[in-house]
Amino acid sequence: MVLTSPPTSVEARPEGARRRWRWVLPALVVIAWLALGGVGGPFTGKLGEVSTNDSSTFLPASAEATKVGELQREFTDGRAIPAFVVAERPDGITAADRQYLDDSAQRIREVRGVDQVSPPIPSQDGSAAHVVVAIDANDDPSETVAAVRAVLDQSPAGLEALVSGPAAQAADLREAFSGVDGMLLLVTGAVVFLILVAVYRSPVLPVLVLLSASFALGAAAVAVYFLADADVLVLNGQSQGILSILVIGAATDYALLFVARFREELRSTRDRFLAIRRSVRSTWEPIVASAGTVTLGVLCLLFSDLNSNKSLGPVAAIGIVAALVASLTFLPAVLALLGRAAFWPFAPAVVPGGSEQQGSGRAGLWERISSWVARAPRTIWVVTTLVLVLGALGLPQLKASGTAQSEVFINPVESVAGQELLTRHFPAGSGTPTTIIANADHADEVVRASQVDGVANVAPAQAGPGGPRVVNGRVQIEAVLSEPADSEEAIASVQRIRDSVRGVEGADALVGGPTATQLDTQLAAEHDRSVIIPIVLAVVFAVLVLLLRSLVAPLMLIATVVLSFAATMGVSALVFNHVFDMPGADPVVPLYGFVFLVALGIDYNIFLMTRVREEATHRGNRDGVLRGLTVTGGVITSAGVVLAATFAALAVLPILFLVQLAFIVAFGVLLDTLIVRSLLVPALSLELGRSLWWPARLGRR
Repeated sequence: MVLTSPPTSVEARPEGARRRWRWVLPALVVIAWLALGGVGGPFTGKLGEVSTNDSSTFLPASAEATKVGELQREFTDGRAIPAFVVAERPDGITAADRQYLDDSAQRIREVRGVDQVSPPIPSQDGSAAHVVVAIDANDDPSETVAAVRAVLDQSPAGLEALVSGPAAQAADLREAFSGVDGMLLLVTGAVVFLILVAVYRSPVLPVLVLLSASFALGAAAVAVYFLADADVLVLNGQSQGILSILVIGAATDYALLFVARFREELRSTRDRFLAIRRSVRSTWEPIVASAGTVTLGVLCLLFSDLNSNKSLGPVAAIGIVAALVASLTFLPAVLALLGRAAFWPFAPAVVPGGSEQQGSGRAGLWERISSWVARAPRTIWVVTTLVLVLGALGLPQLKASGTAQSEVFINPVESVAGQELLTRHFPAGSGTPTTIIANADHADEVVRASQVDGVANVAPAQAGPGGPRVVNGRVQIEAVLSEPADSEEAIASVQRIRDSVRGVEGADALVGGPTATQLDTQLAAEHDRSVIIPIVLAVVFAVLVLLLRSLVAPLMLIATVVLSFAATMGVSALVFNHVFDMPGADPVVPLYGFVFLVALGIDYNIFLMTRVREEATHRGNRDGVLRGLTVTGGVITSAGVVLAATFAALAVLPILFLVQLAFIVAFGVLLDTLIVRSLLVPALSLELGRSLWWPARLGRR
């Protein structure tokens, strides 16, 4: 009696411990993420505190406009951003109007953050006047502009008074980006939830997937906040919006792939924990490869000259890594705890034969598509290639040389209206002159050389009755442009000034100012395109070679994605020019479109081809391609629709760049998902046969 009890207890203890840990470990992971979500959630709303939209900070130190900005500090006590108050009365400015502007100028001088205020300057036609306001860039220019606008709230009847200029444009830009934390996330979450409900036909799984995405976004926000606060990276409104969209879209895509495999495994076993282990083993490689491809792709932006591009790389990479970790830890843990209940009310039942019997029901559509591809692969890849080439014919119509700063707003804003008012009555560049720093002993020659087409007037900046201020043998010269300082015409004028003053020997003249900053930004963006695109292609190719253990398959996949990108940009050019009548695009739009579409487009091909490789190992290449297309068709299509919808949500922010990027990525992802991955890649894979996997010996049948 004494000897029979201990052996039973010793044998039962390890099995009981294993059973307890099967519950305890997932529970601990879920609790850890709940705690992290509680800490990280508020940081999503705090990112605006460390975000900047000052375009001058985006340029590298080597840019000419940056050098001029540094030299200007020697001529002033601090770095100032110009704004101007412009007032108009069509019948003529009255004495009461002039008194109001004098009083307003005095009150504006008392506003915190205002360095200098000029007296009211009347227009030659007598119908307008403007006041130049220098705003300290070290304070928050947006708050200062808001305070200046508040001073002008009670203007006399019939007098229109507006605040414009670079500082006001920055304030309006910040206001436009204020929807990142609220409206953008709300719209994105609602759209993703509705799509997931349609995909899963369950109210539970969409909540779990969105929880996973929100935890990932919170974790990414914490990291980005502290890095931006420590000046390790520069965060702007564009990067902030892209971070939110990218994390939610990527986390949802990874969740769709994992959940689809989990449901597949639940059909072959009643043990939820076994199904989770099998799902993790089957999906971690394509999910990690996908995340790694996107992460390395966006990190290629570190080779950019523009600080705004350079900073987006690590911001986006942090977001993708957070989405990856949440998808492979929180989601498996919570699904292990809930099991089949997560799919309520349509919980998957065990099917005799397991996943081999899943060809009916939901897979029926993709079995038919697979059979269609199998019957005529050559016809399908030729026709789809011709369709993509046809779309790419619109590419030369893409106007991506840049737009005026005032044209970046989709909705009417005060800074744009003020610029239009100023242009009607003054030289359009008034208040935002182009700055030239030159050796003082050549000042007269530089002034003469600066009088090119597009310049209204040019003269040395006066320090007082004594004349121009000379600092270390250098003098500051200001050129007022005839066209609005943010226009393409003004940019061309600045280029002419640079070309002309460089011909003055011994002057060492440098040309800067707001318009020059815009010019240097465009030049840097064009340089970035030519450098980063080849690097992205090389990185993606290397990842695919390592993943697929082949040289032919990666080349085929990259060729299809690049063709898809060309077709997307061609269609986008036609839509932007002839449907939405957009003024053009920033040079960085094609670069961002390329980075995201190539990285994200390869994602779906990775999901497909890793499954094809897995199936081809046992079935041969032909059956492996068809089986891979059948079992992944539904989940990859759902993932593509979700990602397209999340990027389309960027259009709720009234910024031209983001609206264009939203269309490009959404359209391109759908094109990749529905045409390239569904038809072109499988058809080409069948056409290439066993050579697809060269030099590996795979798919012999």
